[in-house]
Amino acid sequence: MNGAESLVRSLVDSGVDTCFTNPGTSEMHFVAALDHVAGMRSVLALFEGVATGAADGYYRMARKPACTLLHLGPGLANGIANLHNTKKANSSVVNIVGEHAETHRKLDAPLMSDIQGLARPVSHWVHTSERAEDVGKAGADAVQAARTGAGQIATLILPSDTAWNDGGEVHVAGEPPARDPMDPAMLEKAVEALGGEDTLLLLGGEALSAENLELASKISVKTGCKLLSEWSNQRLERGAGRVVINRVPYPIDIALKALEPFKKVVLVGARAPIGFFAYPGKPAVLTREGCEIVELAGASGDLDAVLDALVIATGADSCEPVLAERKEVDVPTGKNDPVTIAQALAATIPQDAIIVDESLTTGRAFFPDTAGTPPHTWINNCGGSIGYSLPVSIGCAVACPDRKVMALVGDGSAMYTVQSLWTMAREELDITVLIMSNGSYQILRGELTNVGVQNPGPRAVDMLSLDRPALDWVSMAKGMGVDGVRVEQADDLTRAIEHGLETKGPYLIEVVI
Repeated sequence: MNGAESLVRSLVDSGVDTCFTNPGTSEMHFVAALDHVAGMRSVLALFEGVATGAADGYYRMARKPACTLLHLGPGLANGIANLHNTKKANSSVVNIVGEHAETHRKLDAPLMSDIQGLARPVSHWVHTSERAEDVGKAGADAVQAARTGAGQIATLILPSDTAWNDGGEVHVAGEPPARDPMDPAMLEKAVEALGGEDTLLLLGGEALSAENLELASKISVKTGCKLLSEWSNQRLERGAGRVVINRVPYPIDIALKALEPFKKVVLVGARAPIGFFAYPGKPAVLTREGCEIVELAGASGDLDAVLDALVIATGADSCEPVLAERKEVDVPTGKNDPVTIAQALAATIPQDAIIVDESLTTGRAFFPDTAGTPPHTWINNCGGSIGYSLPVSIGCAVACPDRKVMALVGDGSAMYTVQSLWTMAREELDITVLIMSNGSYQILRGELTNVGVQNPGPRAVDMLSLDRPALDWVSMAKGMGVDGVRVEQADDLTRAIEHGLETKGPYLIEVVI
């Protein structure tokens, strides 16, 4: 067999059965191998940032890596923004990046670039195969690297001659490496730190599973500590019958106020709170001066075992967790605004829905009203590079075809990866897309004030506006095979969401704000 076929077989035998792809000439032997090897689903994207974001979403829900297939350095470069988000989320992805044949690299062809240099900032493991005989083993090694810790990005660079040459051998990745062990001394410090309303247990990563949140709630009941999660989370289980946990707020002034009461903070799967950006005259560290930070476990730790141990060490094992009650919400009326949109979501979120949230300014009001909806999963952008939610929702829908996916995204963010709509239609994915259409980069208007700009002039405001010309989301969606509707009133929005969720395949709602 040739190197490309050995790679596909090695990936499939190692448990990688989904590939999000935007291939080019140097990847054609990998494409051809998909016809010869059973077991690999290939999902075509019209932009590499869609492929990389979809792989992120796939891991978040499937808890196993998918692979991407990208064309040379420029293809990888197009996917880097969402690989940045993937890395910050600790998601596991295997990138396969085509490269010129060894003889062609010497000629400095037009598409020649430093692929390893591009890959390293957004990869934990980077390798270039030089012989067909080594490609299968490199593929297995990439899967092994991607499954390390909470999840890593592995990038395998595949020169086209190693793909077409014969001599390929099949290899299988070993068991995932063990998670980082817990330090007993840090457990003792955490137990000493937790006690009373001025102490905080800050959670992130896999500590936000439904089961682990119940353990955290027991600890809170026993010790009196408060619970919060990071602002952006890879995956958070929410809804009726689950523990309610609020997030550290995004706006700097609100975050400082929210964290000011806490004298001690214990971290489980989370980082110490810092601001998203630097602001003139405002602190970068969000906790109060002199706050004691106890780093019990990072994202790569065995957070199930850590929280189990913390429950036992605090004597909380007999405590009952505090769970959210189911709350019925009336259909809202009036114009769309953050409050009425939150109410419309609360009235419509179905059982086991997956909410992919990139609603930025509008979405800050969504959590309180949706806490009592049927159990669901909420996903955030952990890296801050916009254009993430539409691709991530593709990966979620591919990983969980039996669950409804709802993508909440601002109009400015959605334009970065609008090609996602075509893939949704092609794959007939059950995704209801809500475009929060306010005709501007609203979050940046707020940031102008945060960085100290007072009374911005017309040219500054114009740089943050999307109304010249106005975007027509329904027309764009229909042009890519997705039906949609434009709504201005909250009761119409509720009916539109219900229709979208009942529709087989994707459906877009332009939510005029």
